[in-house]
Amino acid sequence: MTDEILQQEDTEAFGIADRLVHEVHDLVELGDSAAIAALLEPLHAADVAHLLELLDEKHRMELVRVWKGGLDGEILSELSEGVREEIIEALEPGELADAVRELESDDVVDLVEYLDEEQQEAVLDALEPTERVAVEKALAYPEESAGRHMQVEIVRAPEHWTVGEAIDFLRSDVDLPDQFYHVILVDPRMKAVGYVTLGRVLSSPRKALLRDITEDSFRTFHVTDPAADVAYAFNHYHLISAPVVDEDDRLVGVITIDDAMTLLDEEHEEDILRLAGVGEGNLSDSVPDTLRQRLPWLAVNLITAVLASGVIAMFQTEIAGLVALAVLMPIVASMGGNAGTQSLTVAVRAIATRDLTESNLWRVIRREMMVGLGNGLVFAIVMGAVGWAWFGSPMLGVVIGVAMVVNLVVAGLAGTAVPVVLERIGVDPALASGAFVTTVTDVVGFFAFLGLASAVLL
Repeated sequence: MTDEILQQEDTEAFGIADRLVHEVHDLVELGDSAAIAALLEPLHAADVAHLLELLDEKHRMELVRVWKGGLDGEILSELSEGVREEIIEALEPGELADAVRELESDDVVDLVEYLDEEQQEAVLDALEPTERVAVEKALAYPEESAGRHMQVEIVRAPEHWTVGEAIDFLRSDVDLPDQFYHVILVDPRMKAVGYVTLGRVLSSPRKALLRDITEDSFRTFHVTDPAADVAYAFNHYHLISAPVVDEDDRLVGVITIDDAMTLLDEEHEEDILRLAGVGEGNLSDSVPDTLRQRLPWLAVNLITAVLASGVIAMFQTEIAGLVALAVLMPIVASMGGNAGTQSLTVAVRAIATRDLTESNLWRVIRREMMVGLGNGLVFAIVMGAVGWAWFGSPMLGVVIGVAMVVNLVVAGLAGTAVPVVLERIGVDPALASGAFVTTVTDVVGFFAFLGLASAVLL
């Protein structure tokens, strides 16, 4: 029943989005900015961003032109990277500055790093001097680092304060972030020494010392730590927020769970797309952009296919003498390719989640090879019977059965070992593993089947 309700809700949501797209189409063509504002302003920023991504490029640009001042920073921050760049280029510098003025520093950095010099300067000019310095400093850190993704709006208190002093401070005329989860405790040198949740602050006696109610989950990140490592730590240790420190261990910012989960989602999405060899594209990308993302890996696949064809060419006389080989050999390669992809997917995910390490590598490889052996024996019996019944040759059934076992064992080995080797030499295993695993299973599958057939049947 629950699944049916969720499916119905998804269908209704899709229908609403579809109707909105058509309504926006009509209003944009009429140039009715008032009606567009009345339709879109009540929506959540994420819903407006989703709507913009559903529109084609022409209507999207027309909407930006007609709906003057409607696109705020929250909407821009929710957009996919490609669509965001497209819209930012269409905005006047003044419009862009107005849009980002109310954003948190980490969201401003996320937008500014993709702008040209003129737009970047317009946005920075719209910020308060202290915010501008913070954004410029964040931009100086490596692109995928903790420093790039932290926000500088921090709620901190001296470690010797009491709960009462902290509450009085929070209630005073102080500029607080819109959302925060911890009060970070610092020593006289501005080094983070712990944090206290707001819940503990509100539920503790006023005379209690903050240092006595700190959380055990406290940990800090350096500004140059890879963002992927930060996201992994948030997920692994169930963090809500964490301080970011500079080279002298002084508190300079904080990363919150929403930013960490966004990073984690992006990492997983990239891995999924790269496993298919389509880069980091989305449905809003133009034809040339999509072509540039997919062409290189199709070229790699072409090269690996030529290698597999070279193995077949070695046995062309045997294939000409027994046509059944040409009929059956794609089955062996296909089964190996699919089994290799299964092992590969498990291995890439395990590498991303830090579950596959030196301590358990050989155990995982042995497990995948044993799984390949078990599957190979099952399908060897099936295909052996099929080969015998189809072509009336029991030995042909034996040959394809043995080849099937060999290829599925090798598929388990390659599917696990290839991404590990690539990761060790600094190549993204999600991006490059598929082509190599497919090559191994094709070459081994064809060679095992045709080589055995040549030795036994001809």
